[in-house]
Amino acid sequence: MRPDYLIVDGHSVIFAWPKLRELHQRRTSLARDALVRMLRDFQDWTGVRAIVVFDGKGSVVGNQADPGEIQVFYSRAGQTADSVVERLASKYATRFQLLVATDDYLEQQTATACGAECISVEGLRGLLDEARSR
Repeated sequence: MRPDYLIVDGHSVIFAWPKLRELHQRRTSLARDALVRMLRDFQDWTGVRAIVVFDGKGSVVGNQADPGEIQVFYSRAGQTADSVVERLASKYATRFQLLVATDDYLEQQTATACGAECISVEGLRGLLDEARSR
């Protein structure tokens, strides 16, 4: 399956990948920025639109995206990135081919029940490596 969209649970990836975890320990924004760059490269190489969701602290769900860039969502205070990923899957899986990258089992189950495909964060690493080697 070639997805239309790749939805990534950002902190699930950051805490699973040693280099990103190390950056996160130095400064959270370094790890987020590094992941966003990787996903932007993936989007450029494959044409698959990338979305990354992080836990946030604001009063509303935040969305950042410049034309041609990946979409970055931040959950609102008291809400997890997981719930934003699940909401995106439930809203768009009937209209688009979605691939959700997370290691959260319940999040995977919910996304799959909505019609999305799921991969682990290690599966995402393989997907990014494969796209880079083309």
